[in-house]
Amino acid sequence: MKRIFLGMALGFATIASYAQWSNPADDIPAYHPAPPAKTEALPPILAGDQLQGDYFRYPWQKEVYKEAAQVPKVLYQLPCYCRCDKALGHTSLHSCFEGTHGAICSTCAKEGAYAYKMTKLGKTPKEIRAGIESKDYESIDLNQLGGM
Repeated sequence: MKRIFLGMALGFATIASYAQWSNPADDIPAYHPAPPAKTEALPPILAGDQLQGDYFRYPWQKEVYKEAAQVPKVLYQLPCYCRCDKALGHTSLHSCFEGTHGAICSTCAKEGAYAYKMTKLGKTPKEIRAGIESKDYESIDLNQLGGM
């Protein structure tokens, strides 16, 4: 019986010490803190005829890609809270729009639309990142994009 209590006490102590040393910044998905270097070419965001097929059934899906193409350096500096950095190896929100992921993931789409909207309002990538980290992008209604 003493061993059980000793084991439980040790377990609780381990959990408490882990919480003390954990870093909330570790919970922020991958992003780049600065724009790409002038010599660094970003992979293109899907455009034109690439915005067709099963992944682009709704007007908002095409619209969010068109908006993303207008702010690629901003997207490069933003995290994506669908956690595609861990699941797909993405390095920022920009990565989501290099393929079809941004069309099938509402988190990516909302973050992309939010980034475009905030950029047009004069916000800096750092300010937009703070809004994304605060989940402000969740107020975006995708059905209001693309003429729906």
